[in-house]
Amino acid sequence: MTTDGSILVLLVEDNADFSKLVRLYLGKFDEAKFEVLWRDNGREAIEEIERNDKIDVVLMDYFLPGLNGLEITQSLRKKSIDVPVVFLTVNKDMNIAVEVMKLGVQDYLMKEEIATPILPKTILKVVEKRKLERELAELEIRKKRLEVMQELVLNISTELTTPLNGMKGIVEILGGKTQSEKVAKYLSIIKDNVKRIETTMSKLQNLKEDKTVQYIKDVKMIDLT
Repeated sequence: MTTDGSILVLLVEDNADFSKLVRLYLGKFDEAKFEVLWRDNGREAIEEIERNDKIDVVLMDYFLPGLNGLEITQSLRKKSIDVPVVFLTVNKDMNIAVEVMKLGVQDYLMKEEIATPILPKTILKVVEKRKLERELAELEIRKKRLEVMQELVLNISTELTTPLNGMKGIVEILGGKTQSEKVAKYLSIIKDNVKRIETTMSKLQNLKEDKTVQYIKDVKMIDLT
């Protein structure tokens, strides 16, 4: 999606006049804003998709010079690029439809349908479906990450309980004796740090959702606020 919220569509079509029609009819649709990139061959289309991660959907003509739409899609899948693809064709060939659907192509439209609301509504449906899939995948990742964190916290808590209790006991014993101001200060620091560790562990033990946030570069941290 572009910075202004437009849906970015890559049209792979060797007919320049047809590409103009796609821009025209998508531009007339009031319920969403579309930006159309046009490439007239498979090689340039693949290069554009590889370098542009803002593309929301690919409108792909099946019959293209050089690589056809099916071969382009196969190439994308081999590269683990899962951008949604909608095929455009002049006739409903069920054999082609079956082949493209095996590759996870989102839909299969007749070219004559570009003049109707079917095209923009299909694009919106595909984009919304992909958004939902990503949200569900992220939720699953967060769920798994939380389970791992909870298990890790349980193990750490078990390991820390004994030394923390021992440290608290020592601090209490030493604190009950007459000490120099410097020693008393160090004991107070130790006591505060033990309390801080216990508070942090308590928050981790009661963690109910994954609040992992970006810290620096590839490093993430758990937000316990």
